[in-house]
Amino acid sequence: MSIASNLDTIKSQLPERVKLVAISKFHPKEALMQAYNAGQRVFGESRVQELDEKAKELPSDIEWHLIGHLQTNKVKFIVPYIHTIQSVDSWKILTEINKHAQAVNRTIRCLLEIKIAQEDTKYGFSYDECREMLDNQNWSALQYIQIAGVMGMATLTDDEIQIRNEFKTLNSFYEELKDSYFSECSQFCEISMGMSHDYKIAIEEGATIVRVGTSIFGEREY
Repeated sequence: MSIASNLDTIKSQLPERVKLVAISKFHPKEALMQAYNAGQRVFGESRVQELDEKAKELPSDIEWHLIGHLQTNKVKFIVPYIHTIQSVDSWKILTEINKHAQAVNRTIRCLLEIKIAQEDTKYGFSYDECREMLDNQNWSALQYIQIAGVMGMATLTDDEIQIRNEFKTLNSFYEELKDSYFSECSQFCEISMGMSHDYKIAIEEGATIVRVGTSIFGEREY
């Protein structure tokens, strides 16, 4: 199967409300261009250096999403072109994004990464940490970021019941945040969850963004 036909298959399964982010990390620029030529415009990378290299050489109308853990000293490299940072996992990183976005006069969409998986290796706010950050209201003074929703990664397991429950919990938390902090904010509208092995479950549980890599590009090239 070609990248183009893989994309067609996946897009045919997505409701109109769901955005597909093609996760292109560890794949060469030639593979991305195959997806681009098939009509895909939204791509996700997890490492700043790789993202930076690709963004400089690939078409300028690509909508780039960062999905990997972001260190504060790397923020300045991506703010000139990044569309959405899906992996905001601390107040510190949020303020750093705002600072560098102000310097280039851009507003960056941010998703709050919530740790929903039962794995120590995953990043993200706990539910209580996220509530605590939003309670102090300091975030509302950050004029160059737009908190647009939440992101989560389910536990890597074959247990579909566990995966579904984790997605359900993230959806419920999104609704809580919407009601408590963003009821007047139409831009707070995204739930990013679901990857190649579980995106169909994620869609059933309310995802508005799915992050699919292997099912489009095949196994990663390390």
